[in-house]
Amino acid sequence: MKKIVALLLAVVMAASATACASSTTASSAAASTAAESTAAVSSAAESTAEASSTAAKTDFKVAMVTDTGGVNDQSFNQSAWEGLQQFGKDTGATVKYTESKQESDYATNLDKSADDNNKLIWGIGFAMADALTNAAKSNPDISYAIIDNAYDKTPSNVTGVMFRAQEPSFIVGYIAAKTTKTNKVGFVGGMTSGIIDQFEYGYKAGVAYGAKELGKKITVDAQYAESFSDSAKGKAIATKMFTNGCDIVFHAAGGVGVGVIEAAKDANKYAIGVDRDQSSLAPKNVLTSAMKLVNKAIALVSKDAMDGKEIGGKTYTYGLTEDAVGIPTEHTLMGDATYNAAMTVEGKIKDKSITPPANKADFAKYEASLK
Repeated sequence: MKKIVALLLAVVMAASATACASSTTASSAAASTAAESTAAVSSAAESTAEASSTAAKTDFKVAMVTDTGGVNDQSFNQSAWEGLQQFGKDTGATVKYTESKQESDYATNLDKSADDNNKLIWGIGFAMADALTNAAKSNPDISYAIIDNAYDKTPSNVTGVMFRAQEPSFIVGYIAAKTTKTNKVGFVGGMTSGIIDQFEYGYKAGVAYGAKELGKKITVDAQYAESFSDSAKGKAIATKMFTNGCDIVFHAAGGVGVGVIEAAKDANKYAIGVDRDQSSLAPKNVLTSAMKLVNKAIALVSKDAMDGKEIGGKTYTYGLTEDAVGIPTEHTLMGDATYNAAMTVEGKIKDKSITPPANKADFAKYEASLK
């Protein structure tokens, strides 16, 4: 009888160990899938992922809802998710994302995030402003934050995050002026808005500043795709620009910009990336990038929320002085002389010797001041 009991105990212990091993394997697989989510394109209308953590787990949960460009847009949605993943790994918080395929998905995805007991919910992109405001009103006990939007009166449970995108745009415009051989460069915007104005007019001002320094005239062809996801349209616009004499095209267009970079590669011309270092998409053709470090802002604000700081009803603004925008240090395609000159310009922006314009009216004043 003792032998039988011992045998039964051994069987039970073996089964328990197998179950634990299976659970651990499944958990590791889920974490691995999340860590690789930024490299895989989801075909589902709705996608979620959870980041693994190297820190002790907490009950703090954060979710983000992407704009229509998707989490793998090689631009600001992807940067936001990377920042949220890093926050999760550093703090032990649970983090997830949900993709929006079209604008009508915003409200549904925000509602689902609220139902999932998240303490903080991010909306990625100014196009989500109205949907996020409505969600915040319906869920006053949940904190919300939005990238690239500032409200006239920010709700008490909403945080706006803005960037002085005109600052890195001015720098890449200056680099374009120093690099162009045809004296004609281009700009492709996503959707017309005050946010994209920062990129366009900061860039145009940088080109104008560089042109004056060089003593020549450089024209800028600016067009909009009215989309952040149609890469084919971005490629078509940029291809026409290159055909018409532009040898450098800067984009501020999310997924549309992937098409701009493809066009530069096909034409053996230069593209300038946006939001993150996009040189990996075409190492021989991406001259530089106007980086807007959404990942850094996401992590900073999320940590403040987790620490119990009052973040609601405020708008955070980040720029060069906060090291939240800039250009990559890698500068093989432009060379040391141009890069060093660009760093001098960056220093002038930081010390306010240069104030890049963020809209059409300010650009007109700035352009007039150069004459």
